[in-house]
Amino acid sequence: MLVDDQRTLTDIEHSSGDGDRAASSQVPPAVWAAVAILVASPTLLGDVFSSAALENWATIFLSLILQALPFLALGVIVSAVISAFVPAEGLVRALPRRPAFAVPVAGLAGAVLPGCECSSVPVAGRLVDKGAPPAAALAFLLAAPAINPVVMVSTVVAFPGRPEVAGARFAASLLTAVAVGIIWSRFASPAWLRRRLADHAGHSHGQAFVTTAVSDLLQAGGFLVLGAALVATMHTVVPRSAFDAFAGGGIGSILVLATLAVALSICSEADAFVAAGLTQFSMTSRLVFLVVGPMVDLKLIALHVGTFGGRFAARFDPLVVGIAVLAGSAVGLVVL
Repeated sequence: MLVDDQRTLTDIEHSSGDGDRAASSQVPPAVWAAVAILVASPTLLGDVFSSAALENWATIFLSLILQALPFLALGVIVSAVISAFVPAEGLVRALPRRPAFAVPVAGLAGAVLPGCECSSVPVAGRLVDKGAPPAAALAFLLAAPAINPVVMVSTVVAFPGRPEVAGARFAASLLTAVAVGIIWSRFASPAWLRRRLADHAGHSHGQAFVTTAVSDLLQAGGFLVLGAALVATMHTVVPRSAFDAFAGGGIGSILVLATLAVALSICSEADAFVAAGLTQFSMTSRLVFLVVGPMVDLKLIALHVGTFGGRFAARFDPLVVGIAVLAGSAVGLVVL
């Protein structure tokens, strides 16, 4: 029994079905699209970059990739370490048995990972692969980029003399992560979340680490490129003046900044400085911006699709946005 408890993902994958191996060995279309974009951009786009709009698109696209890639790499490394070296039952045993307790514990655990939202997705995916309760892994996925120490410090710096903003962000973000996790544990179907097990049967721990890291980087990186392309397109096509009519307070400004958080896809370590500059909007609206952005944006939607499947993203992301808007609004009205 002890031997079974100490199995790693490498051993588990050896016994997985042929259908799972065949599905996991396929290169996702997003990877090929990402490669095509990167190969074509210096030549095809270079011929038309005399346009200011296209220059702006390229600047945003490349800045997003360069900003997110180090954090994505951090998440891939942590994911590969979990896959290759952590016993299959170790993480499950660290969590309480009941989802009502496991979800808050996993959410609080997200406070210790100093990474961006891009790094939390592959880690959460590997936690699910390890057998952790999906609701707990998802609570970690939502909390890690929103309440980690780097984000809290950046929020304090962005709003000098107003530490309550950082406290409100922590409370609203953790409340959102826990609420979503509990709702998911009670109402979600297991079929909505696709588990992706890579085939590393017969590999040593070192080989499994390298293979997993490369596989995760290709898959997550491909969807990151597509998400960055969507963000750049939004920045280029939609004028900022389109949001000016909704400035101020009220439900309209809250919904506008929630939409803006999804569209802008700003790294969670930097979004507080953007929110601080949105002075035409109420503090509650800006808090909603800070809660929604690290949990759901265009690049994250692409990463969710690539990691857990389209059926998952179609249900999970709207749920997160709705809970985040409610939690941010409630906490903002009380604290700010």
